[in-house]
Amino acid sequence: MEHPVNTDHPTGAPAPAEAPEPPAPAGAGGPRPEGDDAGPASAGGAAGAGAGGAAGSKASAAALAAAVRAVESGERSAASFFNEAPRGPAPTGRDAAGRAAAPGASGASGAPAGPGGGAGAAPGGRPVASGGTPPAGQGPGTAAASAAGPGAVPGASGPARADGGPTGGAYGPDAASGGGQQGAARPGGPQGPGTQGPGPHGAGARAALSGSLAPGIDGARQVLAAGGAPEALADKAVRALGEQAGETLREDPWRLLAVAGVRPEQADTFARALLGPECGPGDERRGQALIGWLLEQAALAGHSALEASALRAALAARAVPDPDEALQTAIAEGEVLVFQDALDDPSAPPRPADAEDDEERPVRLLFGLDRFAMAEESVADGLSRLLNTFEPVPETDAEAEANASTSASADAEAPTEAGPEGTEEVDAEVDVDLAAEAGTDTDATAPDTAPTDAPAPGTADIAPRPPRVSAARWEAVAAAAPSSSAGELIRAAAHSGLVAHTGGEAARAEPAALIAATRALGLRAVGATHTADGRRRLADLVAEATAQYDASGVPAAPAPAAAAGQPAAVTLGGLLAGREGPGRDADGSLALDLLVVLDAPQLDLETAALLIESLADGTRLVLSGDPGVLWSAGPGRLFADLLAARCCPQVASRTPDFGPIGELVSGIGIGELSEVEAPEKEVVMVPVRDAGEAVHRTVQLVADSVPRAIGVPTAETQVITVGHGGAAGTRALNAVLKERLNPGPGKFGGFDPGDRVAYSPAPGRTVPGQVTGADADGLHLDCGGAPVVVPRDEVAGGALRHGWALTAHQAAGMRWPAAVVVVPGDAAPGLTRSWVYTAFGRGERHLSVVQGADQALLRAVAEIPAKDRTTRLRTLLNLQQAQWQADAS
Repeated sequence: MEHPVNTDHPTGAPAPAEAPEPPAPAGAGGPRPEGDDAGPASAGGAAGAGAGGAAGSKASAAALAAAVRAVESGERSAASFFNEAPRGPAPTGRDAAGRAAAPGASGASGAPAGPGGGAGAAPGGRPVASGGTPPAGQGPGTAAASAAGPGAVPGASGPARADGGPTGGAYGPDAASGGGQQGAARPGGPQGPGTQGPGPHGAGARAALSGSLAPGIDGARQVLAAGGAPEALADKAVRALGEQAGETLREDPWRLLAVAGVRPEQADTFARALLGPECGPGDERRGQALIGWLLEQAALAGHSALEASALRAALAARAVPDPDEALQTAIAEGEVLVFQDALDDPSAPPRPADAEDDEERPVRLLFGLDRFAMAEESVADGLSRLLNTFEPVPETDAEAEANASTSASADAEAPTEAGPEGTEEVDAEVDVDLAAEAGTDTDATAPDTAPTDAPAPGTADIAPRPPRVSAARWEAVAAAAPSSSAGELIRAAAHSGLVAHTGGEAARAEPAALIAATRALGLRAVGATHTADGRRRLADLVAEATAQYDASGVPAAPAPAAAAGQPAAVTLGGLLAGREGPGRDADGSLALDLLVVLDAPQLDLETAALLIESLADGTRLVLSGDPGVLWSAGPGRLFADLLAARCCPQVASRTPDFGPIGELVSGIGIGELSEVEAPEKEVVMVPVRDAGEAVHRTVQLVADSVPRAIGVPTAETQVITVGHGGAAGTRALNAVLKERLNPGPGKFGGFDPGDRVAYSPAPGRTVPGQVTGADADGLHLDCGGAPVVVPRDEVAGGALRHGWALTAHQAAGMRWPAAVVVVPGDAAPGLTRSWVYTAFGRGERHLSVVQGADQALLRAVAEIPAKDRTTRLRTLLNLQQAQWQADAS
């Protein structure tokens, strides 16, 4: 029996705290490159500390951990933690006075360590070396965090098993005390932390691994078989751990946790089989692997920072006998980063960077992984750059022409610069990961290798930057806008490099009007969406707004020749990969004057970092979205943090969502779930008693009632439920819907021609499609009219699911003529106002709600706005703004 409730995860797998198969984000969980020391991180300035020797590493880590606890308890000030030498033995790599040893000195494997030899952190939150000043432009970073809330870690008690069995494993949460179901012995597994005898294979397994191992999959398969793990994991292990995965797992069996879907209790069983009597809950390798696993699980649940107390509690729940020591080692080895986050009054304005207080500011110390730290830091840096490098708009056309003449002269005198190194490689990488977002076959669209004398990729026929537009002309197009809210948005974008726009489904016409107005001024403007469906809807709105401007009589400037005919709407994946949009300038920046990103709440940190880094100074960026919908799949809540920081102009739409569905969703947004008048059955509530009845009524609605009574065919009706598992989750619903709508043997990896599917080309992205066939290359799909080929290994790896039923997170950003939302009684723990708001808003003409949660649905709407996330972007933005203001003064 599957766990009844699974929190959504749009990659096609549920969140880690509630499902057994969380996907690993690209590049997550793998080992550090060979020879990579624990010095500063290259991209984000986050510094780890090298371990100069066992004794020095332990001593320095102990000193840092003691300092952390002293700050948390109030015994020591945060300023002293970051500015004074550690209170403990001097670690290896420092002289007797506590000064950092010179590079190349004994024990110094990288940059000087921070306080106590661990990862240092500046008062602004930047991890720095030895208390030094961060380089210019370097911002604070962050990382993964807890899933159940700010003070809890997902997976602390283990993700739910698919069979509903215990989750603790050999060293599970209750194993240490020996009580409860999780402390009970299970056949074929370890018997508890006190049992140190050999596992299922014991000495035989160790003898089998005593010789040399083959590289690649063969070596990994050999070690996995010796440890009793499925040999099918070999390919995933090599992808996560590299060609020497077999050797890595032999030396450290707990590195198996780096493989997607592996749980701690499984890694414990594998380690016991390989290590025998040497295996125990206090093994240092186990603690390090669990720390990484917990941080990755927290990131999957959306957090980008984790407090020390939460991490220690999670380790203790996993029967790590000394969580402090495990954390100390991780700090000393540079596996985690330490940050300081000021606990200021949210309503207080940001303080100048050089401000001094008479009393110490309250802070919290956070820990995380450098991957997400660099992404969040990059987003904060980029947003602040766009906001603060934007030049004021000239008031009149004469001033604009004068500025244009000056700029042209400067450009003629300036030497030609090559594009940034690595641009082509970044584009290719994005193309592979996100190609199917726009329904494009990467093999069919990949360009051949260009000759050496050919223009740089994406730079041919690029429209030059048009002359600047005066405030008077901006005001003219704003006055002709189709609504007052659209006019307000146009005025805000005219005078700022960064604007946040909020509104519901009907408010999407406002950014469309902005794009049309900007193009009417002769500027290069596009709107980007996450899905092909969103792109289609935006293109229709821009075409409508353009027609209104043409009819209004407002003089339109001619578009640059190379920009003429460019589509006004693109997908984010296509834009970043160069398949859609205007291409890039000679310097590698997107050739745009205005970029509007719709459905901004779904924008994850890593995609946002890549996108913002692609925008040149002076480009206008408008982030538009509905703050009531679910946040992004990955860590962070970029749009919510940007709104909370109040660092840029914000335009709130006054355009309401019309009709019964719009009225219902608008009420949910303010915490009210009430009946609405639906004379044409636009909204129908279908009460059910249990999950079985919910599945039966759902199939009846999709296959019969909605097509017959509403006139919407089955192919245009989408089922949405809370999660993948459970008796009424996506797996159960899709199985029944397939049997009813497209029965077949599943001869192509479980799929048949005609099956509706949901393809996840990258974490957090879902592309609906339909199976058309299969061959040696893989499974062929029709995704919105575009052919897509899913390779065989991706089909086997879970990138493809049946798609008659989706989770609300998968469905975010898309709409269908009819939606059937299933809310079974066991879904109550996964319900929030944002989930209900998102799910109920997916239907355009009709919404059926299969309601079995009774009062839990009302309570979720009224009392649980969203599942909280621990993030740092708001703090980083405030710090960046304070720094810009200080520099300007």
